[in-house]
Amino acid sequence: MGNASRAAIISDRRITGLSADVIAELVAELGPLWHERHQARLASRPRKRAVGAGAKHRLVFVDRLLVTLVHLRHGVTHDVLACWFKVDRSTITRAIGEVRPLLAERGCTVSPGERLRTLAEVVDHLGSSGTTGIIDGTEIRVRRPAAGRKDREAFISGKNKQNAVKTMVVTDGDGRVLFCSPTRPGSCADITHARQLGLVKLLADGPAVEILADAGYQGLGAQTGGRVSTPPHRKFKKNAPDWYEEMHERQRKAHSSRRIRVEHGIAHLRTGVL
Repeated sequence: MGNASRAAIISDRRITGLSADVIAELVAELGPLWHERHQARLASRPRKRAVGAGAKHRLVFVDRLLVTLVHLRHGVTHDVLACWFKVDRSTITRAIGEVRPLLAERGCTVSPGERLRTLAEVVDHLGSSGTTGIIDGTEIRVRRPAAGRKDREAFISGKNKQNAVKTMVVTDGDGRVLFCSPTRPGSCADITHARQLGLVKLLADGPAVEILADAGYQGLGAQTGGRVSTPPHRKFKKNAPDWYEEMHERQRKAHSSRRIRVEHGIAHLRTGVL
């Protein structure tokens, strides 16, 4: 990889998730350790020529570190990284296999965690761990469906007045994404989408969990035995007393401050940035 491409990766935090200063610290700390272990491997087996003879590495240590960071952050396949860094796939595989243990020894590990494949597994996980879940719907703009398609008008979002598809995202209280549903046409209401996914039955018949949601899901609380918490209703539409306005605003902000983490999870899905 050329110096310009390497500098572009290091300077853009969205690619590696780390600042240039942190990457420089990792290179300074792990580079000598990697070189020492590499030389030890070369000297540990019988050789027909001296250590250091033969072809030189096409992937220097800083590139090996960048390859590993990009792979861990975005899950990019080894084939794609090989094309990007202009080396063989086997070189990428070997580089990640060598650098990842060094990062783990330093404390930079990826927890294996628990793989959740269905919404039912997410609800069970929230119940068993005592974790609060947060749900929200998000829309993605799409091209206008072809003329003559029967459900063409169903893709027009009532919120944005654009052609879109909608998905429901579930995160934990820290904004970590636990579930992203299949898409539905943009005209589908958030609460309707949740019902179609079977969320009401899963919550009503499942473990006692707390699910935070916005006003688009009002009504699910009564259907799930209070497991879904939404912003408080306004009891006064006009001429509300000052004490009620103050109380309502305080409750609304308290709920919003807990629910906002789902927006961080959605932003991560959209941009890959935490």
